[in-house]
Formats: sequence, structure tokens, C-alpha cells
Amino acid sequence: MTTPQDVLNLIKEQNIQLIDLKFVDLPGTWQHLTVYHDQIDESSFDQGVPFDGSSIRGWKAINESDMMMVLDPNTTWIDPFMAEPTLSVICSIKEPRTGEPYSRDPRTIAQKAVDYLSSTGLGDTAFFGPEAEFFIFDDVRFDQNQHEGYYYVDSIEGRWNSGRVEPGGNLGYKPRYKEGYFPVAPTDTSQDLRTEMLLTMAKCGVPIEKHHHEVASGGQCELGFRFGTLLQAADWLMTYKYCIKNVGKKYGKTITFMPKPVFNDNGSGMHTHQSIWKGGQPLFAGDGYAGLSQMALHYIGGILKHAPALLAFTNPTTNSYKRLVPGFEAPVNLAYSQGNRSASVRIPLSGTNPKAKRLEFRCPDATSNPYLAFAAMLCAGIDGIKNQIDPGEPLDVDIYDLSPEELAKIPSTPGSLEDALECLEKDHDFLTVGGVFTEDLINTWIQYKLDNEVNPMRLRPHPYEFSLYYDC
Repeated sequence: MTTPQDVLNLIKEQNIQLIDLKFVDLPGTWQHLTVYHDQIDESSFDQGVPFDGSSIRGWKAINESDMMMVLDPNTTWIDPFMAEPTLSVICSIKEPRTGEPYSRDPRTIAQKAVDYLSSTGLGDTAFFGPEAEFFIFDDVRFDQNQHEGYYYVDSIEGRWNSGRVEPGGNLGYKPRYKEGYFPVAPTDTSQDLRTEMLLTMAKCGVPIEKHHHEVASGGQCELGFRFGTLLQAADWLMTYKYCIKNVGKKYGKTITFMPKPVFNDNGSGMHTHQSIWKGGQPLFAGDGYAGLSQMALHYIGGILKHAPALLAFTNPTTNSYKRLVPGFEAPVNLAYSQGNRSASVRIPLSGTNPKAKRLEFRCPDATSNPYLAFAAMLCAGIDGIKNQIDPGEPLDVDIYDLSPEELAKIPSTPGSLEDALECLEKDHDFLTVGGVFTEDLINTWIQYKLDNEVNPMRLRPHPYEFSLYYDC
């Protein structure tokens, strides 16, 4: 553990001039404020640094805008993308009037989820390990106004460029659609770029593991980091996205975590591994199905029961549901399995080590706010354990061999963001029962998504509608 004094000593010893205070807004994007080093003292790690929160998405009104950023000393690293020596610190948000944590601060909600787990006596630590996929593009253009709407993405790796005239000649080696998994160079053009991304993450305190090309043509990739506690994993994921985007920009590349930026090829998900421990011992290993304990099976029962509502946080964009469609490898079936990747919950083959036993919720994507998504998943799992929710029989058959009648018996994920928000509105007691989420936060989330994403999409004609209906 790092103390506030350790951070202050580091600032002095390394002659750090600037402190960059990072915090997350409600939708899940980092915001920041940079202050001169003499503005930070020990009180900054307890009382906080004042700022105006009125313009932060989903937060305070203008008449109650004063907020405090409370620095977490365990989240410090030298920012590799700034010219002057700058120490980055992740912050939580506090109400200056009451001194209480701000109820709409996602990082505060994540901490409350962990505190709730401890209060139940079921466990004291929740480990999470997200696997966020992304696309590396060379060019992206998009616009939407009164008389036009379009998007354009391009990648040197795009199979659609196999016939393009390129400077120096087209050398080929474009990954075929749905065949981009693990090719070596020269088909894989981003090896060195991913390596720099991975090593930069390590410099920022993220415990790195691996990197590789992903399935889709057009530059789909993934970097892996080690699992951590719920709060650590969310902090590391934010750092992951920050590093990848900024290293990409350095090389003239643009990065997106959109679940479905390329039509008719694999989308990008964020499979999320999770387990509960107590007193340093794993609780999900046992002699049940796939080596799981009864607690783990009940946790799965909670995830599956509340999945339609969970997706409002784990898959919180209209684009999320372009990925979650039947007929692909997408995890649209609300069932569990040790091998079936179309099941929403998978139990990885982890060997005999009980510490590696975990489950993988395959629905989420990286447009989610990780603090809210991880907290919601943990709350759903706790509800399953407390109420001993039976997850039913595992789905170990080949989903593509099932008849329409058999398939109809398997519940599936919501078909749109609007559907998921309706499910959240009807089913959210599991989020509020432990005081983790407030009714205000849930209502704010639903209204924000409707006003800023669902309804604006309804109002705009889609380019494909012209292909379908122009000559009617």
C-alpha cells in the first residue's frame, strides 16, 4: 500500500512539476484536471481538491456544482504522454457540504459494492479480470446532420483493401473476414505497436500478461492484464484504454472500443472473469459442475436471473446490440457452460488449482463504465448466493444443432438498449438492497441513456434505410 506521504516524497525526489487528477464521468470516460505540485498536500488524500462538477455528464446541476476530488495514493504513475514530468493520480469524488462520498461517482459505487460483499460475510474480496477487444484504424470519418449521415473506417489490414492501389504497391496479406485470429507477420501488421502499448501500460502500473491479434479483419486486437480486485481492475481498465489510444495516436492510428464498427465481421466484447475469496482463500472451487462450488453456481444463478437488467450497465450503448445478435459466436444465450462460447456464462478450463477457478461473463463490452458494470455484476452474484438461485442445467450442446423449438426454451439477452433499460427499471432491487446503487443513480442512468442515445437514434434516418425504401 502506498501512503500519501510516499506520494509527496516521490513528487519531491523526482522534481515532478504537475499533478494530473483523473476521474471518471457517469458514462465511463476519464476527465482530468492538472494542478501545480504545491497544490497537493496530505489533506488532498482525505479532504480532496475542489473543482466544478456542473459540466460533467450525468452529474450536478449548476446550482450545486462544487465537488471535491479525493486522491487515491495507490493509483499513481508518471504519465508517459506528457512533455513535462507529470504524476497521474486517480480520484474518487466527495460532496463538500456533507463530506460524504458522492452517490453518482462510479468509483464510489464500485467501493460500496466491495464493502457490501464484506458486510454480508460471504467473502471479503471480489476479483475481476476484463478482456477488452478493440480495433486499430488508419482513418475514421463520420458525420450526421440534417441532410447527410455516414461513417467511414479504414485499415491497412482491411480485407476490403485487397484490391486497392497502395503507395509502393499493394502487398496483400490482408486478414480474411473472421480469420484474423493469431496470424504472424506480415499479415499481423501491429505486433510492434501492441508491444509498445503493453509495455507502456506496465509503466503505468498495470500488471501486463500478453497481446495478440483478434478474429476480425481490419485491425482487431486485444491486450491482456492480470486480474485484480474489483476497484483495481476498473482502474487498470481505464489506464488500459488511455494507454492504447495514446500510443496509437503517436503512430498515426486511431483506436475504438465500439462493439461493432465493422459490418458482418466479429465485434469487440469484454469477457469479464470474476470470483469471490475470503481470508485469502478462493470460494468458487468445489466438486460441482466444471469443478465449481455451490456458491459459484448460485452466483451464476444471480447473473443469469438479472442479466437482462445487468446489460443496461455492461452493454450500455445502442451499438452494443449490433454485436449481441444470434447466429454468431456472440453470447446471446442466458445459460452457462464450460465449453459453449455462445453461452453468456462460461467456466474456463483452469486446471486443478482452486485459485484459478472462476466464471466468465461474456456479454459485456468496453463501452461500459467498468466501475458500474463490475459493481452491478457483483451485486447480481451476491443476490444469487444469498437467495440460492439455481442456474438450471448447463448448455453443453452445440447451439447450432438445436431445433427452433429447443432454442426457444433458452432465454436470450435483450435485443436493444431500450429493452435493457426497461429491464433495469423493472429489476434493480438487487442493486439497491445493499445500498450500493441509489434509486437516484439508476433513474439518472436510465434517463441519460434515453435522452442522449436511444431517442436521438430514433429521430435520425439510417443510411441503409435509403437502400431499402428510397424507391418505394
